[in-house]
Amino acid sequence: MAEDELHTQDGTVDIRNKPADKAKTGNWKACKFILGNECCERLAFYGMSTNLVNYLADRLGQGNVTASNNVTNWSGTCYAMPLLGAFLADSYFGRYWTIFIFSIIYVIGMALLTLSASVPGLKPSCHDGNCHANGLQTAAFFVGLYLIALGTGGIKPCVSSFGADQFDDSDEREMKKKSSFFNWFYFSINLGAMIASSVLVWVQMNVGWDWGFGIPAVAMAIAVAFFFSGSGLYRLQKPGGSPLTRMAQVIVAALRKSSILVPDDKSRLHETEDMRSSITGSRKLEHTDELTFFDKAAVPSNTDNMKDSPNKWRLCTVTQVEELKSFIRLLPIWATGIVFAAVYSQMSTMYVLQGNTMDPHMGPHFKIPSASLSIFDVISVLFWAPVYNNVIVPLARNVTGHPRGFTLLQRMGIGLFISVFAMAAAGILEIVRLRVVKENNYYDLEFIPMSIFWQIPQYFLIGCAEVFTFIGQLEFFYDQSPDAMRSMGSALSLTTVSLGNYLSTFLVTIVTKVTTKNGKLGWIPENLNRGHLDYFYWLLAVLSLINFLVYLWITSWYKYKKTTPTK
Repeated sequence: MAEDELHTQDGTVDIRNKPADKAKTGNWKACKFILGNECCERLAFYGMSTNLVNYLADRLGQGNVTASNNVTNWSGTCYAMPLLGAFLADSYFGRYWTIFIFSIIYVIGMALLTLSASVPGLKPSCHDGNCHANGLQTAAFFVGLYLIALGTGGIKPCVSSFGADQFDDSDEREMKKKSSFFNWFYFSINLGAMIASSVLVWVQMNVGWDWGFGIPAVAMAIAVAFFFSGSGLYRLQKPGGSPLTRMAQVIVAALRKSSILVPDDKSRLHETEDMRSSITGSRKLEHTDELTFFDKAAVPSNTDNMKDSPNKWRLCTVTQVEELKSFIRLLPIWATGIVFAAVYSQMSTMYVLQGNTMDPHMGPHFKIPSASLSIFDVISVLFWAPVYNNVIVPLARNVTGHPRGFTLLQRMGIGLFISVFAMAAAGILEIVRLRVVKENNYYDLEFIPMSIFWQIPQYFLIGCAEVFTFIGQLEFFYDQSPDAMRSMGSALSLTTVSLGNYLSTFLVTIVTKVTTKNGKLGWIPENLNRGHLDYFYWLLAVLSLINFLVYLWITSWYKYKKTTPTK
């Protein structure tokens, strides 16, 4: 059998650092361990985070605004940490060993969080339904919480990319399987989230927070064990060195040659002579006619030493220049995901607080925790994902002629548009809820006689928007990132969630400051029956609409990445 039939041609190696055997490694036999790990890890993450705003309010005695901001600040950190994990994976350790390092940190954080909610002296003391946490107890809780943020952030940009690495880009049969991997990956995420938002939230509210945090800790330990049990089957992509350094080299070299003209004949630009790229783990990229200033970095001059290896701070290859261009082209698309992420973050904050005011009863004895309503977001995702693949895509393919039905950019745009209606649905419900309060003088009632299940439409619309935007984002940033910085591309998509949470914190802070002037209660007071949460929802709906229109303008000039053949 020919060598190219025995081993992968995308530069991947096995766990022993030998060329990956196509028959013995990768494909779905390896991915089942990655998908199982993701399901358990997301169960652990959502199991402790979905109801976090209620823990902060009930056990740490924080108010609505403080608790909401602490949740979004922590969530923002969770989705900012992927930049660190991606940098270490792409530059030094590779994705497998980065997952190993941060998984250990993750487990330690989950264990400490569980101890802070269960061990006497570390858990807050409660009397007559009122809880108080001293400095040590608060510190133990937040140290565990932010260790989890570091751990999940470190592994998050690596897992999806590591799963996609199990399919050889140079093999057409394997490439077809890679596209479906992202759908199964997101399915695994939501399977874990469904268990978390139903079973674990109920445990937290009815059994206790010690069990409510302990079960996610055990789930995370199982996730780690499951992932490493498949080590012998994995394909590992070698780290290509620091992408930040390579991009800095292009910028410096272009500035040094700012007075040099770029030749009309682009074949005169510097590039390696063979088919391999100078960047480890990367294919060559075709030259593009955009951002032409950076092409100056690839223009050879009399001072460049062309016989030996050129100084990369003076002369870069076309592929290295195009790597920077690809990254820059992604940034405007990335920025438009921030408002969508701010809308998505309301599920763990304002949606929960809104639900706390409504009737949670299912029959005479059972009460559904407000945080458990997020299960309808998961159900929506599990419903729309197969509908999208099996119904919408074939119909769209007949109209557009595109193999995917929609381009990745069109898919994300549809999700952004749907998010406007998700916020509108929440706003309309709040208008109706406040009308019931006013007409019946229910201002000081704990639960108004209006079923919490009226929140289902807003959760269902968020789930529908997720299928289009988040899954599209996951595939878009992996597909459009240069080969040697795909972890960084995945991290870039995740940081939209980070900045979206920070944006939510910023908006809540500003709204509270402005609307509480002169002694007013404001839009989001402790007693929401006396506030105007509906105004906050309409603010997000307007921002979402503006964001969608900006997205349409940006995508009108975006050009997809092109790679050169590897053979």
